Amino acid sequence: HFDELNKLRVLEPEVAAQTAQLREECRAFVDKTAELQKIVGGLIELVDQLAKAAESEKMKAIGARNLLKSIAKQREAQEQQLQALIAEKKMQLERYRIEYETLCKIEADQNEFIDQFIFQK
Repeated sequence: HFDELNKLRVLEPEVAAQTAQLREECRAFVDKTAELQKIVGGLIELVDQLAKAAESEKMKAIGARNLLKSIAKQREAQEQQLQALIAEKKMQLERYRIEYETLCKIEADQNEFIDQFIFQK
């Protein structure tokens, strides 16, 4: 086949035009596919970053929860210690009260004895 410039061509001009058009469409398709690949790659990277951030926040939350439990256990142990100390101090107070009453009774007996001794003289 001869074209407009009288050059020898293997393909018909219509087939050559369709081939050129198909080539351009294929290039556009490949370019769009590459662009899509870039977008998908960016999206995957973003999702990975978000997953890492979520995992980090999850670990922080677990740590905070464990710390809170630990503090609660410490307070409970401290409360038990204080309750034991209160009970011990109450027992000591009761002993001191009984000792005081006993000493008051002894003092009263001794004062009575002194009074009787003074009156007998």
